[in-house]
Amino acid sequence: MTATASEAHPAGPGTPPAGRRERKKQRTREALVDAAFRLFSEKGFDATTVEEIADAVDVSSRTFFRYFASKEDVALTFQEEQHDAMLAELAARPSDEPVLTALRRTAVAIAQACERGEMGIDPERFQCMMTLTADSPTLLAGSLEHAQKKQLHITRAVAARMGADPATDLRPHVVASAVLAAFRAAADVVTSGAMGYTSLSDAVDDAFAILEEGVNLPSAPGGGGAGE
Repeated sequence: MTATASEAHPAGPGTPPAGRRERKKQRTREALVDAAFRLFSEKGFDATTVEEIADAVDVSSRTFFRYFASKEDVALTFQEEQHDAMLAELAARPSDEPVLTALRRTAVAIAQACERGEMGIDPERFQCMMTLTADSPTLLAGSLEHAQKKQLHITRAVAARMGADPATDLRPHVVASAVLAAFRAAADVVTSGAMGYTSLSDAVDDAFAILEEGVNLPSAPGGGGAGE
């Protein structure tokens, strides 16, 4: 049976093969991310517009929205990469490591990768993202929302390591929440400079040490409740 012209060329004459189209789409997406972070660094997040990002790549705003829902979505590609790297690193940790030890070493490794440009993470984007979230309440809110949505993945990874069922066991949920809180607290003290930290990996290590050691400390002498 002889194939028809439409069957032989399902995408139509002159249309690039699917593989070439996908590579072109990926290049366009990466170009938009590169342009966005360059503009964010120069102008700040809030002052940068979608139109400026699209113009920098010589595409229309309509094309931009084929790839991203908003400029917040572009900025959070870094956080998405960071999250994926963390899950991969955690999965590679020895199965007999205590859960918080494994999480601490994973988090420190990811922070070091951000600082050093390892695991495919761009250190310039990392520095830019740290500055942007500190300066833009809009992006900070988006970052926190993104982390909240991704918490389920961490909960499942923690549950698997603990041999627990997250549907009936609260512990994996508490641990996953504590992980995100520790990472956020470390980022906050680095960007604020309030405690003298200049390295995210050092702050992350100290934050997880607190979780490992426990925080149920005795009250300071004379320390009463909030209502006293």
